[in-house]
Amino acid sequence: MKYPESELIINADGSCFHLHLRPEQLADKVILVGDPGRVDTVAQHFETKECEVSSREFHTVTGIYKGKRITVQSTGIGCDNIDIVMNEIDALANINFKTREDYPEHKTLTVIRIGTCGGLQPDTPLGSFVASVKSIGFDGLLNYYAGRDQVCDLQLEEAFKKHMNWSPIKGAPYVSTADEELINRIAGNEMVRGITIACGGFYGPQGRQIRLRCQDPNQNEKVESFRYTTPQGKELKVCNFEMESSALSGLCSLLGHKAMTCCMVIANRYAQEMNTGYKNQIDDLIKLVLDRI
Repeated sequence: MKYPESELIINADGSCFHLHLRPEQLADKVILVGDPGRVDTVAQHFETKECEVSSREFHTVTGIYKGKRITVQSTGIGCDNIDIVMNEIDALANINFKTREDYPEHKTLTVIRIGTCGGLQPDTPLGSFVASVKSIGFDGLLNYYAGRDQVCDLQLEEAFKKHMNWSPIKGAPYVSTADEELINRIAGNEMVRGITIACGGFYGPQGRQIRLRCQDPNQNEKVESFRYTTPQGKELKVCNFEMESSALSGLCSLLGHKAMTCCMVIANRYAQEMNTGYKNQIDDLIKLVLDRI
């Protein structure tokens, strides 16, 4: 298949439309962060830097860390931005930009998101690390793609909707799954493992009420009490809120890449605590991921 110019948009310099990266500038190991400023926090650990590109909220550095070639890429906030980033880095890896056709062999990327989140359980206090084994997307992004049902955990979806008495006006939540080998390798014994909810906003979708009231004022209490037993007999609970994990693991499952999300808790909604000075502490999580990616 030859991709038309309106679908695969390539800039005059041979780079992809939003990220402004050329295929040779992307490593097979990719770390995603939300904040463009956090790219430098990750890249400061590189022994050498190969390239640095900035376009809008998308800041990229590719370099070498302990012999590993790694790209660190900022996404900005939200699953809609993950849609841009993952489609474009997949194109960089798997489409010949000169012929606009797929390469004969598929390249699998390893993609790890390092983020911040709000903890929802007593065992996710401020400063703890959470690995998203399953992600429930409140954003609806994956519902726009064919094959969505084949990569989603449909049983967990139905159990969650029933528990929440889910209003159809919000659109259907979807449940994506992180790569198991990657979870085991990166999370180790240092991270709490569980379900993450990726919200379509920071305030109402996460149950925050300032001047606007929430459609379901009891949403967070229901989320916190949700339990799901997997077919293997393991009980999962919702550990945290963030805003990108569902799209990342869902799109990577569809595109044939390995992905996971790990976050540091900077707010605990259960205890109503917040740490605004978290930026110095997240470096511990960054170094852990860099060593294990």
